[in-house]
Amino acid sequence: MSEKVLFTQEDCLLTGYDMSIDGKVIVLHPSSLPEEFRNAKYQMYFCTGGNGSNPNPIGRSIFTVSLAEGEKLRWNRNDILGILKPELLPEYAQLQLSQIRPNGALDLKNNEPQYSGYCFLPDGRYTSGVGLCSAKEVWDYIEMQKDYQHRVMICDREDFCVFEMIAGQIVHPLPETMEAYQKEQQEQGGMDLKL
Repeated sequence: MSEKVLFTQEDCLLTGYDMSIDGKVIVLHPSSLPEEFRNAKYQMYFCTGGNGSNPNPIGRSIFTVSLAEGEKLRWNRNDILGILKPELLPEYAQLQLSQIRPNGALDLKNNEPQYSGYCFLPDGRYTSGVGLCSAKEVWDYIEMQKDYQHRVMICDREDFCVFEMIAGQIVHPLPETMEAYQKEQQEQGGMDLKL
């Protein structure tokens, strides 16, 4: 895939104010960027929340992480062009996205990770694992990565694989095992683990 100069509305799944952008890769309007940063690389951000991230928002603020440099920045909702089509996310941005912890994740200074999340490109390249402190953080990480990554893997503290998804399909544990676990969790009043 050739590198885009600028993303346009045609490169977006959805545009407008009637959609949630929280937990999505978003594209900024080129006019919202300083002139020296007006290119596709600096248009891509991961939205981590804010009052402006809701459908038909009352507030304007959205909080983001740059997929060019990993920097946390605040934007206004009117700066957003739309949600980027997952297949257009370049490899360097996929790797940067893989390093973002889920919104609301516990502080690693005071909490020990129980799991590590990894994302792989089709050629096998990946970056360091992301610390995840609970089952909820694991599922939030999977949810935020699954549309954008070729392969998502979760390992436990002993570095054994406890979950793997390739091209959006769960390959470990087997789907039957996942269904039985989900049923058990629902019967016990636990988390609903729909993917």
